[in-house]
Amino acid sequence: MAKTTAKYECMYILNPNLAEEEYAAVVEKFKALVEANGTIDEMQEMGKRKLAYEINYLTEGYYVLVKFTSGPEFPAELDRVLGITDGVIRSLITLRCE
Repeated sequence: MAKTTAKYECMYILNPNLAEEEYAAVVEKFKALVEANGTIDEMQEMGKRKLAYEINYLTEGYYVLVKFTSGPEFPAELDRVLGITDGVIRSLITLRCE
Protein backbone atom coordinates (compact mmCIF):
# COMPACT_ATOMS: atom_id res chain seq x y z
CA MET A 1 0.00 0.00 0.00
CA ALA A 2 1.38 3.42 -0.97
CA LYS A 3 1.99 6.08 1.62
CA THR A 4 -0.53 8.86 1.13
CA THR A 5 1.06 11.60 3.23
CA ALA A 6 4.56 12.73 4.09
CA LYS A 7 6.16 15.32 6.36
CA TYR A 8 7.73 18.39 4.76
CA GLU A 9 9.55 21.53 5.83
CA CYS A 10 9.27 24.82 3.96
CA MET A 11 11.54 27.79 4.61
CA TYR A 12 10.80 30.99 2.75
CA ILE A 13 12.41 34.40 2.91
CA LEU A 14 10.47 37.61 2.35
CA ASN A 15 11.77 40.97 1.19
CA PRO A 16 12.79 42.92 4.34
CA ASN A 17 11.37 46.15 2.91
CA LEU A 18 7.75 44.99 3.19
CA ALA A 19 5.46 46.67 5.73
CA GLU A 20 4.27 44.70 8.79
CA GLU A 21 0.80 44.18 7.29
CA GLU A 22 2.38 42.90 4.04
CA TYR A 23 4.39 40.30 6.00
CA ALA A 24 1.23 39.26 7.82
CA ALA A 25 -0.74 38.98 4.56
CA VAL A 26 1.87 36.79 2.84
CA VAL A 27 2.35 34.56 5.90
CA GLU A 28 -1.43 34.16 6.26
CA LYS A 29 -1.77 33.36 2.54
CA PHE A 30 0.70 30.47 2.79
CA LYS A 31 -0.68 29.30 6.13
CA ALA A 32 -4.16 29.05 4.57
CA LEU A 33 -2.78 27.30 1.47
CA VAL A 34 -1.00 24.65 3.56
CA GLU A 35 -4.04 24.15 5.82
CA ALA A 36 -6.27 23.69 2.76
CA ASN A 37 -3.99 20.93 1.42
CA GLY A 38 -2.60 19.33 4.58
CA THR A 39 -1.90 20.05 8.24
CA ILE A 40 0.60 22.42 9.83
CA ASP A 41 2.78 20.66 12.40
CA GLU A 42 4.74 23.76 13.38
CA MET A 43 5.05 27.33 12.14
CA GLN A 44 7.72 29.79 13.18
CA GLU A 45 8.20 33.38 12.06
CA MET A 46 11.90 33.89 12.66
CA GLY A 47 11.86 37.56 11.73
CA LYS A 48 14.56 39.60 10.02
CA ARG A 49 17.98 37.99 9.74
CA LYS A 50 21.14 38.64 7.80
CA LEU A 51 21.41 36.66 4.57
CA ALA A 52 24.44 34.43 3.98
CA TYR A 53 24.92 36.25 0.66
CA GLU A 54 23.29 39.14 -1.15
CA ILE A 55 20.09 38.37 -3.07
CA ASN A 56 18.83 41.04 -5.48
CA TYR A 57 20.99 43.63 -3.65
CA LEU A 58 19.36 42.73 -0.30
CA THR A 59 21.52 41.77 2.70
CA GLU A 60 18.73 40.64 5.04
CA GLY A 61 15.38 38.92 4.80
CA TYR A 62 12.31 38.00 6.86
CA TYR A 63 12.44 34.24 7.50
CA VAL A 64 9.42 31.95 7.95
CA LEU A 65 9.61 28.20 8.68
CA VAL A 66 6.60 25.92 8.19
CA LYS A 67 6.62 22.20 9.00
CA PHE A 68 3.62 20.41 7.52
CA THR A 69 2.15 17.07 6.51
CA SER A 70 0.48 16.65 3.11
CA GLY A 71 0.08 14.45 0.10
CA PRO A 72 3.07 14.08 -2.24
CA GLU A 73 1.58 16.30 -4.98
CA PHE A 74 1.13 19.45 -2.84
CA PRO A 75 4.80 20.55 -2.36
CA ALA A 76 5.18 21.14 -6.10
CA GLU A 77 2.12 23.40 -6.10
CA LEU A 78 3.32 25.24 -2.99
CA ASP A 79 6.72 25.78 -4.65
CA ARG A 80 5.00 27.14 -7.77
CA VAL A 81 2.92 29.62 -5.74
CA LEU A 82 5.95 30.71 -3.69
CA GLY A 83 7.84 31.34 -6.94
CA ILE A 84 5.20 33.70 -8.34
CA THR A 85 4.34 35.60 -5.15
CA ASP A 86 5.61 39.16 -4.86
CA GLY A 87 7.81 39.68 -1.84
CA VAL A 88 9.21 36.12 -1.67
CA ILE A 89 12.92 36.26 -2.47
CA ARG A 90 13.84 32.60 -1.78
CA SER A 91 12.11 29.38 -0.77
CA LEU A 92 13.01 25.76 -0.19
CA ILE A 93 10.79 22.75 0.49
CA THR A 94 12.35 19.55 1.82
CA LEU A 95 11.12 16.16 2.94
CA ARG A 96 11.57 15.69 6.71
CA CYS A 97 13.13 12.50 7.98
CA GLU A 98 11.79 11.83 11.46
